Amino acid sequence: MGKIYVFLADGFEEIEGLTVVDLLRRAGAEAETVSISGSKEVCGSHRIKVEADLIFSETDFSDAQILVLPGGMPGTKRLGAHEGLCELLKKKNKEGCMLAAICAAPSVLGDLGLLEGKQAVCYPGFEEHLLGASVQSCSVVTDGNITTSRGMGTAIDFGLELVKRLFGPEKAQQLAEKIVYGF
Repeated sequence: MGKIYVFLADGFEEIEGLTVVDLLRRAGAEAETVSISGSKEVCGSHRIKVEADLIFSETDFSDAQILVLPGGMPGTKRLGAHEGLCELLKKKNKEGCMLAAICAAPSVLGDLGLLEGKQAVCYPGFEEHLLGASVQSCSVVTDGNITTSRGMGTAIDFGLELVKRLFGPEKAQQLAEKIVYGF
């Protein structure tokens, strides 16, 4: 099994980035946070500072199984403006790597043309960036290799969907029960 990389930019939505890492690690996946700046310290959209595991420019992503983009502002804009990350997303998409984005971040995938012909969701108001996608209204949707979700309130659904994709529905259900989600 490969690694899951969760990309953090200053202004990322803390719940969306960290909930996914938490749930994936609880499930036994190797999930790493990656700062797209030159520093491991990243400041979220609500001024919560976190230390990323890795720095983008120092990381080899050849073992990537899932690339995850949390939303938040201005974090999403910074992710979309990072040329190295955008090239990596396009390259890994062609290789069939799983991509996942939540809140405003599906707009990054849409602006890169990666959602063409796919079902996708995003934070309300960002639909115009889901170029070529069939926009849905559910909390999370997976179409092929891409999973998208709507926002902070759907972060657990999003994380559990990624657990389900990696380990199957039983493992996701067991984890939901363990964290008392939906019970």
